[in-house]
Amino acid sequence: MHSILAVDDSASMRQMVSFTLKNAGFTVVEAVDGQDAWEKANSRDFHLVLTDQNMPRMDGISLTKKLRESPRFKTTPILILTTESSDEMKQKGRAAGATGWLVKPFDPTKLIEVIGKVVR
Repeated sequence: MHSILAVDDSASMRQMVSFTLKNAGFTVVEAVDGQDAWEKANSRDFHLVLTDQNMPRMDGISLTKKLRESPRFKTTPILILTTESSDEMKQKGRAAGATGWLVKPFDPTKLIEVIGKVVR
């Protein structure tokens, strides 16, 4: 079973994402921001990281950069799920090493579809 680290500072968004992923058969570990996610990422492996961009303590792009610096997460798919839709932000995400960029509000079916394409 694939495990996903779901990172978002909004409790309701974490709940929706978790619900969607669990219904699709994934194991989900939730983190409240980038710093929390970084701490959790150091204690276990994940098949995918799904992170929000705008969060306190550490944003999604900073988290992506940090994860990419770790040999453990060099090839792990990292998807940024955010309300940010500017090309400039997407460029920053790609430059940081993000695998993909999804805009909120998300379509649960599409989210699962995208995850299915990047998780092996």
